[in-house]
Amino acid sequence: MTFNSNRYKEMQYRRCGKSGLLLPAISLGLWQNFGDVDCYDVFSRTILAAFNLGVTHFDLANNYGPPPGTAELNFGKILKQYFAGHRDELIISTKAGYTMWEGPYGDFGSKKYLVSSLDQSLKRMGLDYVDIFYHHRPDPETPLEETMRTLDLIVRQGKALYVGISNYPPEKAAEAFDILRSLGAPCIIHQPKYSMMVRTPEDGLLDVLAQYGVGCIAFSPLAQGLLTNKYLNGIPENSRAAKDSFLKKESITHELVVKLQALNSIAESRGQSLAQMSIAWLLKDERVTSVLIGARNEMQLLDSLKSLDHLTFSPLELSEIETILAK
Repeated sequence: MTFNSNRYKEMQYRRCGKSGLLLPAISLGLWQNFGDVDCYDVFSRTILAAFNLGVTHFDLANNYGPPPGTAELNFGKILKQYFAGHRDELIISTKAGYTMWEGPYGDFGSKKYLVSSLDQSLKRMGLDYVDIFYHHRPDPETPLEETMRTLDLIVRQGKALYVGISNYPPEKAAEAFDILRSLGAPCIIHQPKYSMMVRTPEDGLLDVLAQYGVGCIAFSPLAQGLLTNKYLNGIPENSRAAKDSFLKKESITHELVVKLQALNSIAESRGQSLAQMSIAWLLKDERVTSVLIGARNEMQLLDSLKSLDHLTFSPLELSEIETILAK
């Protein structure tokens, strides 16, 4: 496979915290749209188009699909089919922490689960190692030291180059960072849910990441599709809200639609779509290393990448956005 020779000139790269690792400003997540229920030809073209434009980071987890595990299997097929000779140009991440198999060892954060899960992930993708291995969510039962020692072990075994955590609140994240630092395998990245509609990371987490020199990669930047043009006139057929899945019908209120329309007006004045402005809004903060997008197809991917054409905001634009979000 021959790729665009200018791909690295067409992407912006940001340092991940205080590590040596650079990530593209926009990374591609395989949470949805890359499972066995989806079209292989469509999502393989999406992945190839992403790399062709300098997106080097592909983010997975053991349970991505659906069915769980099939996103990793399909990504492994694509690696074998198209990426021979390019492994060292890729940042591949995966995670464990949510339910993956039956019984007491297929969930959360025990050493047994994390080691077994990563071994399964590597087999599915046909890899010797991943670049980043995350603990996907805090475990209220397993001692945090056990979970972090397991991440350290995985690095020492050569199964991951770096470790990260996801969905950890500020206090628990700081505790995890301290343990990993003491073990000599410092955490380099945290993956929180973050968007204009979900501002939780601003309540201390971003400050903790800056204090410890840990990068931030925001997932669900479009709030499950809310921050697109999809809901500007209510709930369309075949949308996530219409299917009442992750996004519930009752959450699409008249007040929310009015808010989205007001945000869209600002985006239009910037020459952007609402989705593009929403991604740019996250990247305005230097503490955010990368924004993790999903893409149903190549067209959606290309549309999201256009966010990088206009990342700066005037003080007036930021003030207007805050006023709208506060309503």
